[in-house]
Amino acid sequence: MNDVSNKLLWTPTAERIAGTRMHDYMQWLSNNRNLQFSDYNDLWRWSVENLEDFWETIWQYFDVKSSAPYNSVLSTHAMPGAKWFEGSQINLTEQVFRFHRDDAGAKQPAILFQSEPDIAAGKIHAMSWQEMRRQIASVAHALRAMGVERGDRVAAYLPNIPETVIAFYACASIGAIWSSCSPDMGSPSVLDRFAQIHPKVLIAVDGYRYGGKPFDRMSVVETLQQSLPSVQQVVLLPILHDELPAGNFASWDSLLQHDVEMQFEALPFDHPLWIVYSSGTTGMPKPIVHSQGGALLETLKGHGLQMDLGEQDRFHWFSTTGWIMWNSQVTGLLVGSAICLYDGNPGYPDLGTLWKFAEHTKATFLGAGAAYFANCMKAGLEPRKIANLDLIRSVGSTGSPLSEEGFEWTYQQVGSDIMLASISGGTDISATFVGSCPIMPLYSGEIQSRSLGIAVYAMDEQGKVLNDEVGELVVTKPMPSMPLFFWNDPENRRYLDSYFDVYPGWWRHGDWIRITPRGGAVIYGRSDTTINRHGIRMGTSEIYRAVESLPEILDSLVVDLEYLGRESYMPLFVVLRAGSELNEELAGAIKTTIRTALSSRHVPNEIFAVAEIPRTLSGKKMELPIKKLLMGTPIDKIANRDAMANPGSLSYFEKFATAREAANN
Repeated sequence: MNDVSNKLLWTPTAERIAGTRMHDYMQWLSNNRNLQFSDYNDLWRWSVENLEDFWETIWQYFDVKSSAPYNSVLSTHAMPGAKWFEGSQINLTEQVFRFHRDDAGAKQPAILFQSEPDIAAGKIHAMSWQEMRRQIASVAHALRAMGVERGDRVAAYLPNIPETVIAFYACASIGAIWSSCSPDMGSPSVLDRFAQIHPKVLIAVDGYRYGGKPFDRMSVVETLQQSLPSVQQVVLLPILHDELPAGNFASWDSLLQHDVEMQFEALPFDHPLWIVYSSGTTGMPKPIVHSQGGALLETLKGHGLQMDLGEQDRFHWFSTTGWIMWNSQVTGLLVGSAICLYDGNPGYPDLGTLWKFAEHTKATFLGAGAAYFANCMKAGLEPRKIANLDLIRSVGSTGSPLSEEGFEWTYQQVGSDIMLASISGGTDISATFVGSCPIMPLYSGEIQSRSLGIAVYAMDEQGKVLNDEVGELVVTKPMPSMPLFFWNDPENRRYLDSYFDVYPGWWRHGDWIRITPRGGAVIYGRSDTTINRHGIRMGTSEIYRAVESLPEILDSLVVDLEYLGRESYMPLFVVLRAGSELNEELAGAIKTTIRTALSSRHVPNEIFAVAEIPRTLSGKKMELPIKKLLMGTPIDKIANRDAMANPGSLSYFEKFATAREAANN
């Protein structure tokens, strides 16, 4: 491949480069370590060839506060199993308040917030750093009174609102382990996650508003309360009603009534911070445990250097609490940025909502899923004509590949002198593999750089590094934010099978990537069968459990045809019980079941009835081969018919692929 034709869209001015934290960091390396680099790519090479030195400079440059010195930066290079900064004693929440200790010194609020009901009134809620500290201290005190200690799990069934941020940092200050699900998820999907981690406390809302409609979730809350025997206390935050319903609930307001000093538990670097979920194709969702220290260092580097966020910024990334970008947004506080939260449908009352929100909050960074920008582009939206976006310095995009047209639309319609922070990372590492760089030019369709300290390469099936060719995204050296482990995963079997089964000792992420001659990257979508809809990843097994619970459905197969330059398309194929018909009523029931049990994001684009689902001799559904077939791979390269239980089943899918390709051309 040759990427020289990609259009140059942005070159940072010398003045802008000089004002970046990346430039300041490189100057710091020169002054304190006598290290000079010709350009960013030179810096990246040093960062991955000298892991201990690099991560120690991040610790020192950002002046990480530790109540005890670390004994070593990295005790082993094994993956998994690397031990970082052993001996140190840190606390993520304590790091937040190193920037703004009181209102007198605060240049701006800590949190700015708007929900759908606030739109008509044009109201923005602001919370000061001082008030945020008071509330975190009070909630932490209340959680301790409930018996929450370091290592206990606190589960949250909450939307993207300030109370969720408060609860998270209160947990982190104690050393409790946070885990959240968005209230648009149904009880089966939430239970599949929370039941694995045995939370002591559940914090939930009675409902939420989305697209101008209220959605009561008390039935889900009651199901969770009854089905999670480990939960000793349910804290309820009323959103739809003025009063608490009958039942054994504590009110959120009662947690805010304590006038106490903030306390920070001193914790080891690898103390668990949160449990997030990324599903495979079989079994329950994987409960991924990340560390306080790993999240802290990756945020300081990723937000502070790669995205150039600091105390002057107001940072917004549209997300729900079920997506890792929520974690990314709220940790913007760690670099001193104000965070701007929006709770609601980004398309309600129209697609201009987030752009107007950015104007009203004076956001300097606006991020969202690539699908949102694609929708704005297709709708012919011209953001600068509906909102004053002069303060925006950067636009962030992730969740799926952003097309070249999406890149160019952003510069045409949002601003010619912005940094388009197209990033790719994930729930699995709570960080980015490839992303933005404020001191490099930006080309259409190309992510600017590989992230510092991340040894990421494109590889073929034999483990050979590919240059300017599409291959598997592989990381060859440990990262501080790699998962500590999966919860309740004896001997690390699920962990090893998830990332290290193809290239032992190296991390295989499950994305197709190309590293360009400029050192940038292009992501081509998933190389495995994980469903990635609008940035929310879910395992196919969860969809099968929902669909095959219907008596009319005997078997099913789903694939997500996410690929660069094409709109995401997710077809569902079902085998019907004799006498059943895939009519409008059954199709509606399938969609309703998925929407109720999982989420509206995972409703298929189309549903097709087939005679049988292709399976291997061992009975496994052939998801990845069918996905490759529907994305254009010749059939003789995707399946060995002799290794199939039903090779005749491929005929239907071969014809389907041919028809779809013709329709796209």
